[in-house]
Amino acid sequence: MRDNTATAATPGTAAATDGYAVSSLNVVGHTDEQLEQMLTVVDQTLAEMANAATAIGAIKKRVDLQKDYTSNLMDSIDRGVGQLVDADMNKESTRLQALQVQQQLGVQSLQIANSYAENILLLFRN
Repeated sequence: MRDNTATAATPGTAAATDGYAVSSLNVVGHTDEQLEQMLTVVDQTLAEMANAATAIGAIKKRVDLQKDYTSNLMDSIDRGVGQLVDADMNKESTRLQALQVQQQLGVQSLQIANSYAENILLLFRN
């Protein structure tokens, strides 16, 4: 791993002990060996940046997949709740119709019973 805190090399010094940071590179007045070391630092930095970009891309892809999964899950839950509400409304509507039919039958039974009572009273009057 590269040392980001390294200082720039002094022109004309031995390159073997010089440390380089990409932000402090200056190619003026350096030896070929120092320039090769600087290129190595730049290559290492590019490789690290590519690795970091790959990691960020992979993380972004995972986040996007999780977001899509969550969105699809929320949609399916909404549909399921809607179907449950519809099913409950159908069930309650059917119960209401049954109760209304029972009520109508009860009213008709009372009317029939009342008419028979009136007919029996008419028989006794005559």
